[in-house]
Amino acid sequence: MLKPLLVHDDSDDFAAAVLAGLSQPQKVIPARFFYDHAGSELFEAITELPEYYPTRTEIGILTAHAADIGTAVGPGRAVVEFGSGSSAKTPLLLRAIAPAAYVPVDISAEFLQQSAAALAADFPGLTVLPVAADFTQRFRLPQGVAAMPKLGFFPGSTLGNLAPMAAVDLLRSFGDVLGPESWLVIGLDLAPGATKSRETLEAAYDDAQGVTAAFNLNLLTRINRELDGDIACDDFAHRAVWNADLGRIEMHLVALRDTVFGVAGTYFNMAAGETIHTENSYKWTLPEARLVARASGWEPVAGWFDAGARFTVQLWQMATVQMAP
Repeated sequence: MLKPLLVHDDSDDFAAAVLAGLSQPQKVIPARFFYDHAGSELFEAITELPEYYPTRTEIGILTAHAADIGTAVGPGRAVVEFGSGSSAKTPLLLRAIAPAAYVPVDISAEFLQQSAAALAADFPGLTVLPVAADFTQRFRLPQGVAAMPKLGFFPGSTLGNLAPMAAVDLLRSFGDVLGPESWLVIGLDLAPGATKSRETLEAAYDDAQGVTAAFNLNLLTRINRELDGDIACDDFAHRAVWNADLGRIEMHLVALRDTVFGVAGTYFNMAAGETIHTENSYKWTLPEARLVARASGWEPVAGWFDAGARFTVQLWQMATVQMAP
């Protein structure tokens, strides 16, 4: 089985982040910590739910237009996928572009190892070089890939998990990793409009089967297991709401009753109704998406949509720096 290149980053410290986040007036846990092995499996289950339209919609767009992407970028590129998960969408892209190598990057090393091995079996002639890393932090690509022309792949509207300024910083860092003359295929979930209601959005993050609730609550289970926590998980419930002012879905863990718990020897009090903010998912208008692209050094080249204009797959190219007036 493929062994991922492990990238250790002291800034990505679970204990420090949780203790700092729970000490704030609005308690928060960064969303990147969802993805232990159990969390990664739960997220893959979410993508198959009837309420969760983004995955199947993006797959439909890629099925229809991967060949157009291949024509634009040409063959022989190393595909670097940021936050690869199960790599379910990846074969659609790889079959269309004749890549030189595939580099999946994901924070969950065990889950990454399994998914990379499965993809390598489906593409026996392709060099697959998995990297276990938090792609929001600085990391290095495997040796041998640096000299190749590159195509970044960032599906799933994962960019929406970051506030706009952080999104610009992340896209700039992608440019640094991929290098000059690179391309980026990015999926973006679009803001509510004539064909997508607030109710549709909220249901995608609060499904009837409770899988998203289990995904959110798994954070508390992970804290108890890894940080010597004694959180009563039954004291909390999942909440997902559309914040129209900020243009984002917010996920919270809301305290159902007054509760006290310890984490790594530090104790916290929460009153009934108080929340731990665990995730944002910003939704984009096309002008916003183009502005973020250009602010981060990318030039939008093409874009494709589903019939309901709920989601878009965009193709961006690293911009050439030119003198401005």
